[in-house]
Amino acid sequence: MNIEMSWWAMEGVDTSAGNRELSQEEQVRRIAEAGFDGINGLLPKRENADDWLRMLDKYGLSFSVNAYPRTPAELKAFLDEVKAYSDITYVNAQVMTPFLTGEPAVLLLREMRQISLEAGIPVFVETHRGTITQDLIRTCQYVSTLADLPLTIDFSHYVVAGEMHTISEEGEKLLQELLSHTASIHARVSNGEQVQIDPGTSMEHPMMIHFRRWWLDAMRGYLINKNAEPILPVVIELGPPPYAITMDESSSRKRELGSRWQQSIRLMELMRSLWQQTAANQ
Repeated sequence: MNIEMSWWAMEGVDTSAGNRELSQEEQVRRIAEAGFDGINGLLPKRENADDWLRMLDKYGLSFSVNAYPRTPAELKAFLDEVKAYSDITYVNAQVMTPFLTGEPAVLLLREMRQISLEAGIPVFVETHRGTITQDLIRTCQYVSTLADLPLTIDFSHYVVAGEMHTISEEGEKLLQELLSHTASIHARVSNGEQVQIDPGTSMEHPMMIHFRRWWLDAMRGYLINKNAEPILPVVIELGPPPYAITMDESSSRKRELGSRWQQSIRLMELMRSLWQQTAANQ
């Protein structure tokens, strides 16, 4: 397992340098010193690439990137750019066609899977609202047809979209159908009303019972079906406001309820513990 910190999640995160924003290199160093294995972010612009690669190498961090394709041609063009960087481990894709359903959606995902294989660059499709996988039921239909479709599992989107305060047998069955396709995990917890909540200093939030189970099952699914993918990436992805809940909703939306940095550390430690538990039982 490789635990990555989301670069997006570093936006506005509390710092140890007073009120000033940390520089990029200070943030990269902080991620490494906290014990993360890598960073998940956007593809660097050409003029910034050398600096990024230098920092990643200096602090011993892996690097994965996010893509937002709507068509096979867009994905191919993006992967052509990725090839210029030798150290990108995989691409996490949010396929931006939320209103495409049925056979056309299956055909699009099949084409994108083939483009990934031909490029030799792993592309994992994220379970995410506002994308081709925004609906749990139709995502299950995709994987029933596309047996080799690798997914980035982020069930916070389905929990909030389905207002899953409790998990029904029907909902659990559908969620379980996706876990055998796990290629990556995004760690975020929803309570069924907000997409991202603070699970507590001891991870005591009631929804943690479910998220722990899903993450364990995702890890088991990966170990059973990993095929050619050698490492399971886990991204700690706690977004800034408006993802994060704030105490000043009607004004600047800067006063968050909790420390996203501390929450990220606790999630990293939990995921390592779950991985050790999973690997020991294989």
